[in-house]
Amino acid sequence: MSADGDSVDGAGWDVEPEDEIASAVEALGHQQKRWREAAGLSAAELGEAIGYGEDQVRKVERGARIPRPEYLDAVDRVLGANGFISAMKEEMAKARYPKKVRELAKLEERAVEVCLYSNHNIHGLLQTEEHMRALFEGWLPAYTEEELERAVAGRLARRSIFQRKPAPALSFVQEEVTLRRPVGGTMVWRQQLERLLEVGKLRNVSLQVLPTASEEHPGTGGLIEVLKFPDGTALGRSEGAFGSRPVSDPKQLRVLELRFGMIRAQALSPRKSRAFIKHMLGET
Repeated sequence: MSADGDSVDGAGWDVEPEDEIASAVEALGHQQKRWREAAGLSAAELGEAIGYGEDQVRKVERGARIPRPEYLDAVDRVLGANGFISAMKEEMAKARYPKKVRELAKLEERAVEVCLYSNHNIHGLLQTEEHMRALFEGWLPAYTEEELERAVAGRLARRSIFQRKPAPALSFVQEEVTLRRPVGGTMVWRQQLERLLEVGKLRNVSLQVLPTASEEHPGTGGLIEVLKFPDGTALGRSEGAFGSRPVSDPKQLRVLELRFGMIRAQALSPRKSRAFIKHMLGET
């Protein structure tokens, strides 16, 4: 890996302003500087030894840069830190995701039931990496490469919800139109449809398709998300209600649950939805 160009840009993520994770990144930076000075190396010499630029080393030490795991391993090895720097990999892995994604992931980790209705795109939890990358690449104003990689990493991390034990009940309703937009091209789209079929087989997952031909539609207000927690509380959000703000008031939650319930009732059954997706896969 060279010490300039794409290797530097791909070495980590900048810390977002006023992000509470900044203190952990600063602590890592202090550790790295202490070990570097103890080894008698300058920032430039350390950068050369690990294959990164001096600017990357100094950004990490200022707490302005969240390094990748391979960077931490290289620093630990060169400075003889005996695992003290490598041990920060798990914390830095969490730090690299945008604050909004981290907060959402924490909520999803607690939820025992998740209800999700998507009308513009395949829901992020259901997307393949190639499909989500194609979606992010199409956003305007255009993401930088660093922003794109951070967005993809954050969305991929949320898919850990499918490995949770005990498994939460996950109910997805997708608009038919979201299954017909071949974002990323034919091969990427085929893989995405195959991913839907794969997830739809999980015992804790209900995946339904709402046909475009449906005459009655209580979901025209947009995306709906409802997360229910073990203590009986819940949190919901909809683009078409309460100013798109997250709500926890029981009266407001009942509105979202009513809308989602009607949408789910008007959608195809999970079995018919799988058959519908298989048919679309055969057409691609």
